[in-house]
Amino acid sequence: MTIQRIESNPRLSRSVVHNGVAWLSGIVAADCSQDIQGQTRQVLQRVDELLAASGTDKRRLLSVQIWMKDMGRDFAAMNALWSDWVDAANTPARATAQVAFDDPQILLELIVTAAV
Repeated sequence: MTIQRIESNPRLSRSVVHNGVAWLSGIVAADCSQDIQGQTRQVLQRVDELLAASGTDKRRLLSVQIWMKDMGRDFAAMNALWSDWVDAANTPARATAQVAFDDPQILLELIVTAAV
């Protein structure tokens, strides 16, 4: 069985595909100067791109971990965009947690697993 590594560097691969499953690394916004809605839009777009590069899409999500800097402040705004983006007929298992990021401008990070 082959292992496909997408957008690899010496520290990580953005996606690893093996045995019919794609694992995406933690995805954060490219422009962290934006608010939670701007960062969420960027992250969801990047997830779409990496899923496509991995041979799958959001209809095949298995699980998503959402890490947020401030759930009390940003959860509702992030979740509204999530609800518009996710395929309502194929929702993944999901967990959301509040964390401290190494960069104080990061408000959101997603970790995704999808069937290929």
